[in-house]
Amino acid sequence: MLSKYSSLISKRVVNGYNVQRLPSKFDNIIVAMSGGVDSSVAAAIFSEYYPNVRGIYMQNWSQSQSLDDPNKEPCYEKDWKDACRVGEHLNIPVDFINFENDYWNNVFQPMLDMYANGLTPNPDINCNTFVKFGSLVEHLDNKYGKDNYWLVSGHYSRILNEINSDASHLLRSYDKGKDQSYYLSQVASNIFPRLLLPIGNLIKPEVRSLATSCGLENANKPDSQGICFVNNSQHGKFKNFLKHYLTADEGNIVTIDSKTNEKKIWGKHSGLWSYTIGQKVGISMPQGDPNYKGTWFVSEKNKTSNELVIVKNGDNEALYNKKLSIGPFKPLGIDTIALQALCKNALKDKTLVLQYRSLQTPIHIKECEFKDLDNNEVELTLELNTKQRAIVAGQYGCLYINERVLGSGTISKTW
Repeated sequence: MLSKYSSLISKRVVNGYNVQRLPSKFDNIIVAMSGGVDSSVAAAIFSEYYPNVRGIYMQNWSQSQSLDDPNKEPCYEKDWKDACRVGEHLNIPVDFINFENDYWNNVFQPMLDMYANGLTPNPDINCNTFVKFGSLVEHLDNKYGKDNYWLVSGHYSRILNEINSDASHLLRSYDKGKDQSYYLSQVASNIFPRLLLPIGNLIKPEVRSLATSCGLENANKPDSQGICFVNNSQHGKFKNFLKHYLTADEGNIVTIDSKTNEKKIWGKHSGLWSYTIGQKVGISMPQGDPNYKGTWFVSEKNKTSNELVIVKNGDNEALYNKKLSIGPFKPLGIDTIALQALCKNALKDKTLVLQYRSLQTPIHIKECEFKDLDNNEVELTLELNTKQRAIVAGQYGCLYINERVLGSGTISKTW
């Protein structure tokens, strides 16, 4: 498997970077295994040649998974069984570790707090930062000692070493349609030198082909969509899931006349947390009146008045912004002085881009202003080349130069 993998990636070089490094034969290699095909193939790549390979499965949630069917097998149990079967097939041990408390305290509760405050959080980024590459790394450091193991994950991104400096950088995956670098943009860069993301060098059909060629039972297992416990919640919808944790806080749904500033009330909402900017609102408007006929969308969540402001048509100007602030912004592996220099040069070369969602088309940046904060963090004010729809406070804004991730931070303001 290793030779087949090496031949696939041998020509997939990134300008200015070396091909992905590999461990020495007797190094400790720990593979984070989820029970899915990507992490299973990551384990298979190393299991045949390297004698000290182990899998580790993280259970981060075990509350009721299916509120309408309590007898349904929770997804974490099924995934743990799948990971064990893969380990048995590859002849590697798979350890089990429970990080539920860490997940609740560092991911789930902060997510609820942000929703309650009218923001739109991204729990996947925090899960990677605080659990998958936070609590797990701390656990492995205590068990093996720092720098005495490699951590392997099935994420679609790449950790490659720059030719000139030999520094390890986080890059987009080879398969741009599966790229997960946005979700890894807050991970501590000091673990990059011992982190391997082999799947980021492949495209999905190659991953499934490798899984089939080595006889993995989960070769055709569907990709997970979103958060496991949300998929299996009462109606399979995030809004319904959140109702079990956030209280209803009824307020008005209003329109505001752009010329007269007149406000009209059209209905009630059950909580600002249940809507996001740019979302279509299923509300009955007087279709006989041309001023109100059409589809309406959320343009603002006013936390002070607890009002949901709506506008007509999905291309309404109120849904678009050209400027935003990100802060604190956490640079990856560089200080703020180096970050400013890189961004300044990239602005000239027109290679500095923003993403505020995963897999969106990168957005070119026109201007970038810096304000230094403490702890090697900075506040950024960006002006984009073109207006963008539904940039939402609470989302992460991630900066790239070509393939390289520079870091990310929470969007605090748009205008």
